[in-house]
Amino acid sequence: MPIRPATADTIAAAAEVLRAGGLVAFPTETVYGLGADATNARAVAGIFAAKGRPRFNPLIVHVAEAADAARFAIVDRRAEVLAAAFWPGALTMVLVKSAACPIADLATAGLDTIAVRVPSHRSAQALIRAAGVPIAAPSANRSGHVSPTTPAHVEADLGDKVDTILDDGPTAVGIESTVVDLSGPAPTLLRAGGIASEAIEAILGVALPRGTHDAERPASPGQLASHYAPRAAVRLDATSARPGEALLAFGPAVPGHDGPVVNLSPSGDTIEAAANLFAALRQLDAAGVTTIAVMPIPDTGLGEAINDRLRRAAAR
Repeated sequence: MPIRPATADTIAAAAEVLRAGGLVAFPTETVYGLGADATNARAVAGIFAAKGRPRFNPLIVHVAEAADAARFAIVDRRAEVLAAAFWPGALTMVLVKSAACPIADLATAGLDTIAVRVPSHRSAQALIRAAGVPIAAPSANRSGHVSPTTPAHVEADLGDKVDTILDDGPTAVGIESTVVDLSGPAPTLLRAGGIASEAIEAILGVALPRGTHDAERPASPGQLASHYAPRAAVRLDATSARPGEALLAFGPAVPGHDGPVVNLSPSGDTIEAAANLFAALRQLDAAGVTTIAVMPIPDTGLGEAINDRLRRAAAR
C-alpha cells in the first residue's frame, strides 16, 4: 500500500476505510498505530492477523476526547484528574468496562477492563473524528518487533497488509504511552512510557506501584516478556562494544568503536533518547550485526520507559 501524506482528503478517505472494516496505519505523538474500528470484531481480528499478534494481548482504544471514555468505561475521580492533566497525550488508562460497552471483546482480550487513550497528534485526532468510531490501535509493526516511528517503518514491517498508511512525519515522543491501571482500589503502573511516572504520581498524590502480570494473559499492551525486539541480540549495560557489535550509545562519553554507532542523545537527555530509540534500533539492526551493545541509561524520567523497552528487546 502506498504511503499517503496526511491531508484532509487522505484522512477522510482513511476514515472511510475504517468504517468499512479496513486497516489504517496512522501517526500518533508516541508511535505509528495500526487502527481498526474498535466496535467491529472482524476488523479488530484483522489487526491481529496483520501483526501476527497473540490473541490474548489487549489493544488500546483511541478516542477523540476524555468525555468519550465514559461511553465505554467507568470513569472515577482518579481518571478524571489524570485526564484533566494528561489528555490529550501519551497516557493510557485501564478502566473497568461499562455494562453497555460496545467495544469488541477481541480488542479487550475478553477482560472486564478496557485500555483507553486520547492522542494529541493532529492527524490522529482528525482521523478519529472523521471516522466517528473509536479506533483500536497497537503499534503498526510485526508483533514483538521494534515499534515504528516513521511511515517507512510501517511499510517495511507490514507492507500490503495495511489498506492505508498516513504520513505525517516522524513521531515526536517516539516511545509508547504510559499505561496506568485504575481498575482496582490502588492505581498501578503497568507500562512506563511517554509520560514520566513521577509526573503521574505528583498528580495523584500517591506512589505508583509497578504492576505484576501474567505473561500468558497480559492486562495491558506491552507486557509480553520479549517485545520491541530487533533481529540482532541486545546486550545491556555495555561499557564498550566488542568486535562485530553495533553500539547504541548515550551521553557525551562514548567509548571508541570501529563498528556502527548511534548515540540516542549526546547531551544525555532522556526525552531526546526516547524519541530516537526505535529508529536507532532499526538503523543498527539494518547494519547486519549479530549483537547491539547498549550503554547504561539512567532509570529516571523517560529513562524508566527506555530501559523497560530495552530489557524486553533483550529477552530471548
